[in-house]
Amino acid sequence: MKTYGLIGRTLGHSFSRRFFSEKFSSEGIDAEYLNFELPEIDDFTKVFEGRDICGLNVTIPYKQDVIPFLSELSEDAREIGAVNVIKPIHVHSGNNKDNQSVILKGYNTDVIGFMESIRPLLKPHHRNALVLGTGGASRAICYGLKKLGLEVQSVSRTRTLGFLSYADLTPTVMGEYSVIVNTTPLGTTPNVDTCADIPYDCITERHLLFDLVYNPSETLFLRKGREHGAQTKNGLEMLHLQAIAAWKIWNE
Repeated sequence: MKTYGLIGRTLGHSFSRRFFSEKFSSEGIDAEYLNFELPEIDDFTKVFEGRDICGLNVTIPYKQDVIPFLSELSEDAREIGAVNVIKPIHVHSGNNKDNQSVILKGYNTDVIGFMESIRPLLKPHHRNALVLGTGGASRAICYGLKKLGLEVQSVSRTRTLGFLSYADLTPTVMGEYSVIVNTTPLGTTPNVDTCADIPYDCITERHLLFDLVYNPSETLFLRKGREHGAQTKNGLEMLHLQAIAAWKIWNE
């Protein structure tokens, strides 16, 4: 049986395992999808012991930490500096088919899922975007927005070189940046009463708010945006799209 799986530190509510297990069952695919909870990234190589690993997903906090274990990176993964998909590639040496090695190549399908999910919502006036958060997920989002032709500004809790702080989000700034993407975990179940500290009173019908969080389906961030007339979308479709892209990579 082929084995696919997800590596991360805490995987109790894994979207990926549910998605792929249902896919395997409905399509009659002889495969299993396992969660590999790794206390430390140094445990990564243990995942391959005694298993025919055909593909892995990677989630926080290892999207960057896993890179030193990989032999190759796709162009997107290299530019973003984060990996959420790993494909083992069997390489034959010489004429002996039994003499083979496995190299691991890293990809980033988060950017694929995000771009395909937000692209239909973008309007001509959506030229500038604020990305809330500066973690691993924000790297893919910033990269995707730039590929879509937007100017991007990241927002951090503290003002540092190249980043705005939440205190910097004046009415003028909020008027200039009409796309706002939350890449932080704020608002995720069970902490549904939290949200990014932005001036929601400055949100208008010209704004588009996108939240990578998908549980609950409408976070406090999205609800406040909707109440001020903004168009809103959560991260569920993005998750589905990045998973479909991962499956294509594993099987191409």
